[in-house]
Amino acid sequence: MKILRTGAVGLAAALVLAACSGGGDSGTDASDGADGAEIRVWLVGTDTPDAARDYLTTTFEEENPGSTLTIEEQSWTGLVDKLTTALSSSDSPDVVEVGNTQAATFTSAGFFAPLDDIADDLGGDDLLPGFVKAGTWEDTFYAAPYYAGSRIVFYSDQVLGGTPVPTTLDEYVATAKSLRTADRSGLWFPGQDWYNALPFVWENGGFIAEAGDDGEWEAGFSTDGGITGLEQVQDLMTNASNAPKDGDEAELQVPFCAGQTTFLSAPNWIRWSIQAPADAETPGCADTFGADLHAFPLPGATAGETAKVFAGGSNVAVATKSQDVDLAKKALTIMLSEEYQTILAENSMIPARISLASALPDDEFTQASAAAAANAELTPATPRWGDVEAQKVIQDALVRIAQGGDVTTIAQELDASIEQILNG
Repeated sequence: MKILRTGAVGLAAALVLAACSGGGDSGTDASDGADGAEIRVWLVGTDTPDAARDYLTTTFEEENPGSTLTIEEQSWTGLVDKLTTALSSSDSPDVVEVGNTQAATFTSAGFFAPLDDIADDLGGDDLLPGFVKAGTWEDTFYAAPYYAGSRIVFYSDQVLGGTPVPTTLDEYVATAKSLRTADRSGLWFPGQDWYNALPFVWENGGFIAEAGDDGEWEAGFSTDGGITGLEQVQDLMTNASNAPKDGDEAELQVPFCAGQTTFLSAPNWIRWSIQAPADAETPGCADTFGADLHAFPLPGATAGETAKVFAGGSNVAVATKSQDVDLAKKALTIMLSEEYQTILAENSMIPARISLASALPDDEFTQASAAAAANAELTPATPRWGDVEAQKVIQDALVRIAQGGDVTTIAQELDASIEQILNG
């Protein structure tokens, strides 16, 4: 049986204790920026394009003379733990991005300032409803939608050649296996990549966890469908992928641009990283494998249908301990503005504002992403889900699967770990 790393007190409970310990040490509620305040915005990863970052910084400082805005880029790896520490400290960032599945962990613990007073300024009914729900706790709006997206499968014509694009999930597995060589993966599938493992579980009838009528959570990786899906995952990791068995999904454009894989399942916005010039700050391969780049939605079990995929994307919130909550809300309002969100849309990121979907590019990448997003799934809606992510129980199980472990045994132990976390 897998022993949980962090002891009996889960992250959700720790967050509540940390929030309570803050007492009256919360951020201020009023400022016109005249005192030269600095607003710190935590953005995660490289997904937010430079044009949006520049617009946020410039617009904020123009609208709030004397104040500055600094963007601090964080990593998705270990983000929940880092936010837990930062948001409970006296040096908290002011505005933070969190994954849509992580939002409830912080909204339920009092780490985000309520946004109901500026909800209309942020977009009101024009905001993505699923992400609004993810950012709402006990009827209070704490974390606004930022952007949405989904994973699609990228390939280069010069690598795929005349091999047909698969039309079913079984064909996808078989094709990826047939294309593997000693130097090139058929599909790049590092061991910790749980986002790309979930579709196989869902398509075969398994599930992550479901709440019963008694409120108790039951995990579903060890169901018949869950095991079948994980066996497909193991088949791919073992026979189609040369990726590290304990690797993660960070910087997926690197192996693709190195010609180390035929298929790459990644968020739709990674297109811009792949097609970045070779001399860019973060080099891509615009002149090689990015020159004839294509993509398709992950196919489902039945031809003509897309697979259920993980609904990617982020929420953005103002920290309760911000040194200037009102000024931080002004920064957040810019991030949800039509101008800013249009920049995201033009970079193939589904915008937080529904009305701006028309700004999305009319290309195969965006269309593939839209088709995938139409059949997207989310993780269980519980604040304790942050514990599951923080403790990496799914990632650890998948590494063991990638290393050839017994799928049934690992799935049963994974379910026990998830149930222990979610049920306290």
